[in-house]
Amino acid sequence: MTEFKSAEAQWIERLGHLRNVIRQEVISRQLTTYVRAGMDVLDVGCGQGTQALRLAAGGCHVTGVDPSEELLQICADRASARDLRVELLHGHIEALDRVLAGRRFDLVCCHGVMMYLDHRARALTSLAARLARGGHLSVTFRNGHALALRPGLRGDWAGALSAFESKEYVNELGLPATADRIEDIDSALDAAGLRMLTWHGIRVFNDAIPTDAIPPDPDELQLLLEAEERAGTTDPYRWMASQLHVVAELAPP
Repeated sequence: MTEFKSAEAQWIERLGHLRNVIRQEVISRQLTTYVRAGMDVLDVGCGQGTQALRLAAGGCHVTGVDPSEELLQICADRASARDLRVELLHGHIEALDRVLAGRRFDLVCCHGVMMYLDHRARALTSLAARLARGGHLSVTFRNGHALALRPGLRGDWAGALSAFESKEYVNELGLPATADRIEDIDSALDAAGLRMLTWHGIRVFNDAIPTDAIPPDPDELQLLLEAEERAGTTDPYRWMASQLHVVAELAPP
């Protein structure tokens, strides 16, 4: 597993930048169908709590788990400032049984985590064990179908060519990570006792923008987000997205 701690300061610094704003907003919109007030939600790798706090504001009972004490504190401070209640637990995805015992949830989210794990199939099994019957898993992966697109759009031809031959890459935080293709994700879900319901793309048109790009004015940002949301659900555009947002459920017994 890649150690995220070394890039934590960069991650915090970039939270308000356009790349992250797009990712968080598009995921939130794609989740709308599966969210209802009063449901129990688990956010594994909740970090600073962007999704956790949105779900709590929508009336969900949210539990967030993260290995970073600093990010959990940021989440707690933001929850307090907004008068929101979120249960925050310190722990790793590999230790969910110890952290959560036998608890199950209507919605389990795991965003921005899988690309750092060596054993993603094992992690999916752990997440599946936290799902209540009839619940949904929302999980993101780096898109292995389009790994060459970002370096290609930036004119990094050597990087683009090497990306055709590998699932491994170094991300914008400088961390080694791994991409996955839909067919491999589907197989891993099946092995974990899960069934894919749908998948969306995240960041199609804006993946190659600089990491320090800031959001435009509100009107332009809304148009940008509408275009990204539409592209993330439309073929062939979603295949070119930076990340894949997969929604799954427990397979029938």
